[in-house]
Amino acid sequence: MAKILILGGTAEARALAGMLEGHDVTLSLAGRTASPAAHPVPVRTGGFGGAPGLADHLRAEGVERLVDATHPYAARISANAAEAARQTGIPLLALRRPAWARQPGDDWTEVDDAPAAVVALGAAPRRVFLALGRQEARAFEAAPQHAYLIRSVDPIEPPLAVPRAESLLARGPFEAAAEHALLAARGIEAIVAKNSGGAATYGKIAAARALGLPVILLRRPALPEGEAVESIGAVLDWIGAPS
Repeated sequence: MAKILILGGTAEARALAGMLEGHDVTLSLAGRTASPAAHPVPVRTGGFGGAPGLADHLRAEGVERLVDATHPYAARISANAAEAARQTGIPLLALRRPAWARQPGDDWTEVDDAPAAVVALGAAPRRVFLALGRQEARAFEAAPQHAYLIRSVDPIEPPLAVPRAESLLARGPFEAAAEHALLAARGIEAIVAKNSGGAATYGKIAAARALGLPVILLRRPALPEGEAVESIGAVLDWIGAPS
């Protein structure tokens, strides 16, 4: 039985934790979501104090395996995990879901960050669906001419300082048919999102393609080099757990 720490916050991390019966597993969450989904193993919430703090935690808890199953945009956490693993010599494996690939009919503009997405929207007023989460939404206060439908798990506090913004609280997965209906009913003219990968939030991308809507996608940040896989099965093989 191995003692395993999973850095989570994703559906894959939750699923992986549930498949590690017989191991001593703890799932770590950053604590940014007020009401996280239920998890099948003990959960630790909050930061570690950077790479040194994580390294101290790994040593103190006797962790034998570290799995980075964080969101593809959690670059800082991934960098801290890589450095802590280097400092301690504890094996680290990253579980990284593949990015979405452009398909025929997709109208994508790829940008580096939220301020660049604001510029890409242009000056003319549009009805915009923001599916970025709370952290990046604040940048769109710089473009108050648009009307925003903002979807997030938790509300944005304080609310976005623009004349027209509606908050839609929801947790995925989101099916393509429901996304199509939402975008059409709200008269959405452009979507801003992250290239999160996976199936849970791909519905809006498929719906945008069907509706002929432009999508502004934030590129993924650079992540640390190291051993990485794209499937839960590959993580189970690395740990030596039955799949």
